This record gives sequence, C-alpha cells and structure tokens, in this order.
Amino acid sequence: QVQLVESGGGSVQAGGSLRLSCAASGATYERYCMAWFRQAPGKEREGVAAICRDTDTTYYADSVKGRFSISQDNAKNTLYLQMSSLQPEDTAMYSCAAGGLIGKWRLLLPPSYKYWGQGTQVTVSS
Repeated sequence: QVQLVESGGGSVQAGGSLRLSCAASGATYERYCMAWFRQAPGKEREGVAAICRDTDTTYYADSVKGRFSISQDNAKNTLYLQMSSLQPEDTAMYSCAAGGLIGKWRLLLPPSYKYWGQGTQVTVSS
C-alpha cells in the first residue's frame, strides 16, 4: 500500500553536494520510521540514516556523520537526504525505505523495513 519514489540523484565532483528526495504515499502508520540505504556494486547494502515521526532523534552511519542530514516534511509526505562533502566512496544506488515503529538498535538494518523505493543513482568523481 505504501509507495516510495526517489529523486535527486546524479553526478557530482568530490566535495560537492546533492539533496535526495523520497516522495511517499500510503497510510502514515506504515511509514512511522523511514531511512536511506545505499549499495555499491560488489558491496552489501548499508544503512545511511534514519528518522521517525514524533521525535527529534535521527540516526546516522559513522561513515556519513557530519556530512549527511536526514529530514522529513510530513505535510508534503517527503523524506530528504542532504549530502555534502561528497567523496567517491559515497558512489552508490540510494534507496529510501519505510516501516512501522522500529527500535533504535534496528533502524539501520534492512529487515526492519517493509516498503522500499527503486533507488536513485549517486556518482561522485574524483
């Protein structure tokens, strides 16, 4: 029932910035917590950042802390990932995901989420 559509990916030089968007539809309780994941060729899927409704708390992978910022505009049903100081190591397919109420220790784990978007490609050149 929940649908997620990512946008905003593209190619950028090292040190540049991009903002990814995830347009969501469907029951709000099915997307209480949302997150961004990424996967590069030959590597496992990695949880990047997560956020839940009715809280100011956000969660980030160590690899992106201080560079990426997750936020949501509930009135627009849109999730964002602001990425700055991008490096070639950030090159990956980025996907958004939605789920119910998720415990903090599981927020960056793929099995915690029921719904997934198709992804948007981010490529960072050196």
